[in-house]
Amino acid sequence: MKKRFGWFLAIIVALIMTVVPLGQTQHAQAADNSLEQIQKKGVLVMGTSPDYPPYEFQATVNGKSKIVGMDVQIGKQVAKDLGVKLKIKSMSFDSLLVALQTGKVDMIISGMNPTPSRRKNVDFTHVYYQGGYDIVINKTDKGKYKNKNSFKNGTLGAQTGTTQYNAVKNQTTAKAKGMTSQSDLILALQSHKVDGVAMEKPSAEAYVANNKSLVAIPSDFNMSSSATSSAIAFRKGSTSLVNKVNKTVDRIKKQNLVKKQYLPAAGKYLKTNTVNTSMGHYWKAFATGIEYTLIITVCSVFFGFIIGILLALARMAKGNPLKTAIRWLATAYVEFIRGTPMMVQVMFVYFGLGLFVNLPALTSGIIAISLNSGAYVAEYIRGGINSVDVGQTEAARSLGMSNGETMRYVVLPQALKNIWPSLGNEFITLIKDSSIVSIIGVTELIYQSNIVRSDTYRGVAPIVVIMVLYFILTFTASRILNYFERRMQHD
Repeated sequence: MKKRFGWFLAIIVALIMTVVPLGQTQHAQAADNSLEQIQKKGVLVMGTSPDYPPYEFQATVNGKSKIVGMDVQIGKQVAKDLGVKLKIKSMSFDSLLVALQTGKVDMIISGMNPTPSRRKNVDFTHVYYQGGYDIVINKTDKGKYKNKNSFKNGTLGAQTGTTQYNAVKNQTTAKAKGMTSQSDLILALQSHKVDGVAMEKPSAEAYVANNKSLVAIPSDFNMSSSATSSAIAFRKGSTSLVNKVNKTVDRIKKQNLVKKQYLPAAGKYLKTNTVNTSMGHYWKAFATGIEYTLIITVCSVFFGFIIGILLALARMAKGNPLKTAIRWLATAYVEFIRGTPMMVQVMFVYFGLGLFVNLPALTSGIIAISLNSGAYVAEYIRGGINSVDVGQTEAARSLGMSNGETMRYVVLPQALKNIWPSLGNEFITLIKDSSIVSIIGVTELIYQSNIVRSDTYRGVAPIVVIMVLYFILTFTASRILNYFERRMQHD
């Protein structure tokens, strides 16, 4: 099944829980009005990670990309029975449990297995699908591998943190190779970085059906029923909502709708995806990715520069105890931001602050990257200010300028000229670093390339396209910045 709630996100949750009162969960358990809240709101937000065909994946329908799959059909049926509209929110699988616990989504339907460890944090419905595992190999190796025992001294790939990854480690003598997405694993298989990829039977069948160079063999893993089943996850204490949805799940199982309707429908979308897999066919997806990448970069540079100026001036404050305190706070902020990964900051802004203010993913990404950029820009500006000869300040003061006027009209313009190359480098870096916000579902270039890879089952081509696009963006920005730098030097 999909990834477990890994140690990395456990740190995020722990950090969030230190800020948010734990009484929220206790209150939910004491007064369960989860069903009433959803029906009153009129919208059921479903969280999913659309990179897991045929459970959930992206497909091009009437020229537009949409999320489809058997899990989406189940979500629609659940919403219909509740009498509300279904809204699908896409994000990385690792972010789903945090999103559920922090109220970003109302339920998770994403091929998630109800393991005991997950049951401690969320409530699950009855199982709606019971699957199994296969191993996908290259067709040329069909005579070489028969099951998990055939990979002695070989390399088996699987999604990191999943039950199949643990099975590879514990039930085979093969070397386990973990990656974060199945599309990456299939790419590794085709480039002979791994000898086989362990995955669920429906996903294995989907990849094999759409790629003639691959075949699936039995895994023969010894797995528990909970490790091969799928259920819907809700926030802890949502008893009334879970009981209501269980009626839908039980009817789906009784009528065998997954195998009779939902899987065949998903198969049709999979075939549609492979009709035209040229990169030109997906130019709209890449154009959308460029649009959001530029929006994030430009906004982050603008706000980051303002934050950087304020932090730089604060770090240089001297005098009374208040100014000293401001300097220490600014220094602590800069050191903390520079000492923590941007990915953690993005997730904390989206999930942590989202507990108090329901920020959209794009806004959260811009805020996080701006705050991060501001810390680095502050050091550039501080260095630029220090590089201005002290005689310039003395001359301005002798002409009757105040400290503020001296800084604004004399020091900062010269400092900006000195640090322009560093600021340009920061702008170029932000174009590339904007890809981090894909983890919270912002549709920038990396996110769109994953959609194309999911649509087409082509691993290399979308990567080549976004490499070229990133180069065009950075090269163009570099030429523009160099033009203004020459103008400054000429002036």
